[in-house]
Amino acid sequence: MTVSFNTIPGENRVPLFYAEMDNSAANTAQDSAPSLLIGMALSDADLPLNQLVIMPSADMAKKLAGRGSQLARMVAAYRQVDPFGELWVVAVEDNGEVASGTLTVTGTATDAGSVNLYIGTTRVQTTVATDDTGRQVVQSLMAAINKNVDLPVTAAYVATSGGDTQGTITLTAVNGGTVGNSLPLTLNYYGTASGESAPAGLSIQIGKMSGGAGDSDLSQTIAAMGDEPFDYIGLPFSDAASLQMMATEMNDSSGRWSYIRQLYGHVYTAKTGSLSELVAFGDLLNNQHITVAGYETTIQTPIDELVGYRLARDAVFLRIDPARPTQTGELTGALPAPTGKRFTVTEQQSLLTHGIATAYTETGILRIQRDITTYKTNAYGVADNSYLDSETLHTSAYVLRRLKSVITSKYGRHKLANDGTRFGPGQAIVTPAVIRGELSAIYRSLEREGIVENFDLFQKYLIVERNATDPNRLDVLFPPDYVNQLRVFAVLNQFRLQYNEEAA
Repeated sequence: MTVSFNTIPGENRVPLFYAEMDNSAANTAQDSAPSLLIGMALSDADLPLNQLVIMPSADMAKKLAGRGSQLARMVAAYRQVDPFGELWVVAVEDNGEVASGTLTVTGTATDAGSVNLYIGTTRVQTTVATDDTGRQVVQSLMAAINKNVDLPVTAAYVATSGGDTQGTITLTAVNGGTVGNSLPLTLNYYGTASGESAPAGLSIQIGKMSGGAGDSDLSQTIAAMGDEPFDYIGLPFSDAASLQMMATEMNDSSGRWSYIRQLYGHVYTAKTGSLSELVAFGDLLNNQHITVAGYETTIQTPIDELVGYRLARDAVFLRIDPARPTQTGELTGALPAPTGKRFTVTEQQSLLTHGIATAYTETGILRIQRDITTYKTNAYGVADNSYLDSETLHTSAYVLRRLKSVITSKYGRHKLANDGTRFGPGQAIVTPAVIRGELSAIYRSLEREGIVENFDLFQKYLIVERNATDPNRLDVLFPPDYVNQLRVFAVLNQFRLQYNEEAA
């Protein structure tokens, strides 16, 4: 018998027809490439801490994590960009000090109008009538804030000595930690051109959010992730301890990118700051599995929501094609920094040089500019651009999973023989030459998909051989040439006022 059956015995004497199923050559499936968001729920939320929970919708996140919580807002931002992708969440313990800010209104309105307070991307508006006092305005504003339970803050009135013409409210973050310090508060974001201005007679002062301290411990969170694969991991915390824990979880020797776990994935986080602050922060990091997006301090979107927006956009793009650049991707719903307070091209170049990913604004829309990783130098401190872009890592994961899918589906129970062995057709036997041919076929398929290039050179450098000491092992040097991304289009506009045909 030359055909290798899996279940039909060779000495069956009972007639007549027997058939077994073999799907080894039919597998064309790809992983769902799930996303994971990590964030804080409310203290009285129904969502258990440090447990993986699938999250199909923003409404479900509000119900389980608590309306206005960090995690609920991150899910809402994510689902605004990616409404269909598989999304999981882990709620972390909130044991930090809460941040707070103030808003003070002084005077008496001499004309009717409205006060437009932006808390993150949400506008809270209260109308003002002629002769309304500062106290009346802030009390009305306080009621409007507390009515919207999806906001990341609550408001409380503060008694002052300014009489009826002055009123102050305190805005307190619903979750603790340093992230609360970056919750943006601003008046009249769209300006007078859009009809937003303070009513005459009123002076309004905003005290920025501050006082938030302490970031969540991720040790139990990482343990809860177990060996579940997540291609896109959104982290709202950018403190050194959190990033170091994630770097350890993602590492190539024992982490998610190691040969033994083969889970892969990439961590996306964000940070606000001045150019010098972000450059200094980027210089502290050097990890190919982490991307830190840098934004202006004046950006009007909370940092945790920016993580949700950007993670979703990356997931949507890269699930379709892991090698295609994410640049120009719209962060739908995010509000950029005001005009004149955004990073310039020169500043963006500096950020990208120091391991900080960037965004840009076009006609009021915030978009991904380049999703680089924090990796900049090799183990000897020498400049190394091999892991510059996150797309390289996602492409690597895609290729390795394709190889694993084919090898485990088609050759999971095969015997191994030397090239030239004269076995009969149909036998479940492979030789190095058979595997070499299979790998070349996979490479051709990947080339047609636009994932790799240079097939001839790939074949030249491909090595498939039996291990010298273990006869049951095949060793493969697989040298793919990944396609690159169109990042820069340079033009020399060598103009003339008129061509001289005779000189030509």
